[in-house]
Amino acid sequence: MCGLAGYLGHPAADGGGLDVLQRMIHTLAHRGPDGYGFHVEPGVGLAHARLSIIDLATGDQPIHNPARTVWTVFNGEIFNFVELRARLEAQGHVFYTRSDTEVIVHLYDRYGDRFVEHLNGQFAIALWDGARRRLVLARDRAGIRPLYWTRARGALWFASETKALFAALPERARLSVTGVMQAFTYWAPLDPDTAWEDVHSLPPGHVLAVEDDGRQTLTRYWDWTFPVASQSRSTRFASIEQAAGELRERLVDAVRLQLRADVPVGAYLSGGLDSSGIVALIRGFTDTPVRTFSVAFDQPEFDESEHQMAMVRHLGTDHSTLRISPREIGRAFPRLVAHAETPVLRTAAVPLMLLADSVRAHGYTVVLTGEGADEVFGGYDLFKEAKVRRFWARQPGSAWRPTLLSRLYGYLENSPAANPAFAASFFGQGREHIDRAVFAHVPRWTTSQRALAFLAPELRVQAAQWDALAFAESRLPADILDWAPLARDQYVEAKTLLAGYLLATQGDRVAMAGSIEGRYPYLDHTLIEWANTLPPSWKIRGLTEKHILRLALRDLLPADIAQRTKQPYRAPDSASFFEGGQPLDYVGDLFAADNLRACGMFDVDATTRLFAKARAGRAIGFADNQAFVGVLSTLLLLRNRACATPAPVASPIATGAT
Repeated sequence: MCGLAGYLGHPAADGGGLDVLQRMIHTLAHRGPDGYGFHVEPGVGLAHARLSIIDLATGDQPIHNPARTVWTVFNGEIFNFVELRARLEAQGHVFYTRSDTEVIVHLYDRYGDRFVEHLNGQFAIALWDGARRRLVLARDRAGIRPLYWTRARGALWFASETKALFAALPERARLSVTGVMQAFTYWAPLDPDTAWEDVHSLPPGHVLAVEDDGRQTLTRYWDWTFPVASQSRSTRFASIEQAAGELRERLVDAVRLQLRADVPVGAYLSGGLDSSGIVALIRGFTDTPVRTFSVAFDQPEFDESEHQMAMVRHLGTDHSTLRISPREIGRAFPRLVAHAETPVLRTAAVPLMLLADSVRAHGYTVVLTGEGADEVFGGYDLFKEAKVRRFWARQPGSAWRPTLLSRLYGYLENSPAANPAFAASFFGQGREHIDRAVFAHVPRWTTSQRALAFLAPELRVQAAQWDALAFAESRLPADILDWAPLARDQYVEAKTLLAGYLLATQGDRVAMAGSIEGRYPYLDHTLIEWANTLPPSWKIRGLTEKHILRLALRDLLPADIAQRTKQPYRAPDSASFFEGGQPLDYVGDLFAADNLRACGMFDVDATTRLFAKARAGRAIGFADNQAFVGVLSTLLLLRNRACATPAPVASPIATGAT
């Protein structure tokens, strides 16, 4: 895992060359603590910060082709580099390192921009073709590794994190109202938008080619796709058991590939089906020693240590548990926001950031995780909730159909499904959108959007004119309504929460804060493609989520783990920022009326009331907690950028639209 940065063009005298590359890449030292590398020639500069994982001796970047006309800096891993290298050598290519990075320049020499189609991995790539005077930026299919770019000072600039861009372009550190509104709705801005004005995220599965004269072409080379609804029930398998057997084989292959490293590899163990399955596959089908790591909490509502330790005993792993208190979460939250570089609505990423520190302290730099299984195999309550809501909508007057919702969210102390009258009201919202691709997500987004009520009055006017559903739909495939309902729900989830939040704020950013590389076997793109062809009923059987995955893993796990209902990973939110009714010092300072007025983003009176509610311990619902954490994180971003005035937006629906 690494960090990269660079520019293409002829920037002003103080904005180019080795000096500015050094300023940029040094902000990414956490991504690559093992050394820096640079390539500079007229009109282009590449910089790299390395975390050594494969080819420790000769794998320093930038890497070049034999003619030294193609150079690349790369963040991530190419898991199938061994097979690619053998094929390329058979075709006459000569390598000078043992690094996975070098296959990139050779594949580009042979296939041009289509080199990415041959890669199985998680990556952000910047490649300079000196002979043709063109820059190629590429991002992996699922969006595991980040890559940002902007145009300023006569050049195109790019980096793994926006802080590297701001090191060269401090004037770009201006929060985008549209980006904040998206974060307060979808939990993260939707690619290619970011929280910052005129700073773009390269979307997952895309290649951006930029010519020396400034012309650029954005090409999508991969996407989540599903069969049309009329074909979604057909399958080549004789039975679901046969398909589960093939799924097991595919998971073993993905795990074996992602264990490739020249350093020790560990695994996260949450206590749920997904991470337990990964650890069981490592133990049962590889020779890799199993070293596991977990987060635990004192509050029973959040703690899963009982299930974690059941797996440790079952597999006999060498295990470490990091127990986190709300106080530690509150004190570490500013560090999280500095790494996330975007408003966040939950504190759940903080314990994972602290866990990455612990993993590093134990001498590990790579961990496998269970992230992605819920998106690929239909694991979230949201998917089951949408199934019930569609069933209910066919007979809206039914009294018993909505009672099925009581089977959901049992792990919550304040479940919206616990009270039948409230459940009917809460889950009934958005039923008029049943024929829209975003139907499943309306309750979640409606709850999150309540944070928009705390914006300053003039910004609330913009928010009121913004159609969040239409905005999200503008980023969806034209034929998505031809897919089965579960397929639509999976796609929207993959493009919003997964790519924007789980793989970013709760994934790459917190792992790299501790100089740890996270790997995601469930997001192997060949596994996603295979799973997307399965009948929806094989993923959700009745209201049992991930049915086929449970079949594939059941003989590897204790029965209570294999049959356990999904419990999403969560952490204490607003309660983490108060001790004995008193706010942490920085929290009190940020919510002070003078600071709120100076920053100009939020309504002083409304935000002060929210602060008082959280201080009194009465912010117990999703909406209040998300609003408090979202406002706090945005205030931290504004403070870190000297409370830059947010840039106005003429039309939020049009800004950044693809």
